[in-house]
Amino acid sequence: MSSKENYRIELRTAIRQLSDRCLYAASKWAAEQLVGIEQDPAKFTPANTRFQRGSSSIRRRFRTNEITSTPAAGVSYVSTPVMEEDDIVDGDFYLLAKSYFDCREYRRAAHALRDQNGKKSVFLRCYALYLAGEKRKEEEMIELEGPLGKSDVVNGELVSLERELSTLRKNGTIDPFGLYLYGLVLKDKGSKSLARTVLVESVNNYPWNWSAWSELQSLCTTVDILTTLNLNNHWMKDFFLASAYQELRKHNESLAKYEYLQGHFAFSNYIQAQIAKAQYSLREFEQVEAIFEDLLRNDPYRVEDMDMYSNVLYAKECFSALSYLAHRVFITDKYRPESCCIVGNYYSLKGQHEKSVVYFRRALKLNRNYLSAWTLMGHEYVEMKNTPAAVEAYRHAVDINPCDYRAWYGLGQAYEMMSMPFYALHYFKKSVFLQQNDSRLWIAMAKCYETDQLHMIEEAIKCYQRAVNCNDREAIALHQLAKLHFELERSDEAAYYYKKDLERMEAEDREGPNMVETLLFLAQYYRDQKRFEEAEVYCTRLLDYTGPEKETAKSLLRGMRMEQSGGPSMDVEHFPP
Repeated sequence: MSSKENYRIELRTAIRQLSDRCLYAASKWAAEQLVGIEQDPAKFTPANTRFQRGSSSIRRRFRTNEITSTPAAGVSYVSTPVMEEDDIVDGDFYLLAKSYFDCREYRRAAHALRDQNGKKSVFLRCYALYLAGEKRKEEEMIELEGPLGKSDVVNGELVSLERELSTLRKNGTIDPFGLYLYGLVLKDKGSKSLARTVLVESVNNYPWNWSAWSELQSLCTTVDILTTLNLNNHWMKDFFLASAYQELRKHNESLAKYEYLQGHFAFSNYIQAQIAKAQYSLREFEQVEAIFEDLLRNDPYRVEDMDMYSNVLYAKECFSALSYLAHRVFITDKYRPESCCIVGNYYSLKGQHEKSVVYFRRALKLNRNYLSAWTLMGHEYVEMKNTPAAVEAYRHAVDINPCDYRAWYGLGQAYEMMSMPFYALHYFKKSVFLQQNDSRLWIAMAKCYETDQLHMIEEAIKCYQRAVNCNDREAIALHQLAKLHFELERSDEAAYYYKKDLERMEAEDREGPNMVETLLFLAQYYRDQKRFEEAEVYCTRLLDYTGPEKETAKSLLRGMRMEQSGGPSMDVEHFPP
């Protein structure tokens, strides 16, 4: 039997088991991967084979050294478990409780199973109590919320659930689903180490519960923690590692994992969306846009991950495309956090920042832990010059995910606006530590070092050099390096960077004040070096401009010609950049 046929059998069984235990998010994920497995070619027309290997123009083309790092195929050491149907006696009660659960009457569901001892019944009862506690917590947060929704409300069921599930685990009478719930409770209570151990037990015994993998991933905040997990070598582990690498900003490793997985799940929209997410982090916006366009053609009512697509359209200032996307998701489901976030981006691009904040707040009403909404709302408050509110929003974001470099960067910007460079520098350092390949962060930190309060020029130079090494797309770092070296009277270094900046401006066909400043410095520098031919080239180019630089170029040319003819040289004032 082929590996793909094994995947189908395992996923079909998992879908039934997960749905039977009301783990609908994990069941949906498994169903999407089931459909994503490449089907029998005889049953499909070429139009339906968009994700076959090599057939899509939007697929990432790996270089040779990237292909060699693609992981070997995972070996399934775990056979599909047949969960004990120990609820035969109390099956009617279970059906009643499940009906209540599906109607979101969680306490009624738990009460219906109060005397049932089967593993399925125990799990559903505890899970219903957990969700009842979460529902009440959300209600109290709305009732008692402070500024920007700040509240210390906790789930009141956690203590009793931890006590019961801990006892079941010690007695060996807990199943993998109970272990997943126990890990969730421990995570909410802050016992992260034990939560990781319990969740690893859960996924090793039942690897098809994607919700358990997701919770485990959220607890792996460093690569060291990830490598210490004692996980069975099941093919679901590849999905987990690909997602975990992405969260840990190891984007090339993540792309390599998804490249491998796409060979088996060639039709998976999920994998395509994750590839787009990794490429978004690498700022490959053209490829990201193409992937999302393809996803929407094949899944027109998709809302998941579309907020990232809206970020791409926002960055590219595609008004019409963003307007169309906002209208589309609003018609599909306007009460989804992603939909509200997309509409918020649309109003932000139009410059209507107050309306944008309204929709980001609406997204947070629907999901208090929606990271993007907190971060983007902070950006909007910065635009509105409401820095205290911006700081509060960014702090919510870093509380949810301390690895979100955008929120740390936003905090740095906010404190910079308040003329507090020491605080700003602290937060810029945090953002750079988390995202070391983003030139914008290095440039922001360099400018902070340049402020009058700090005036740490050498440190600023080091930051600008790192920005250059990180492919500074805004073309800021080279020019600033030249200016700082000139300020420190290092003419040779300044000339080197001015020349590099000039080459880049010529390659990108850019004009402006920086071009004039560069030409003027190089003309004076080469004149002082007695390299008159090179100096004349730059002076001649300056004659095409109007203003004082044209007269300066003429004076330089006259002085060089007199000096070359043996006459007295003319002193020409050096104009600083």
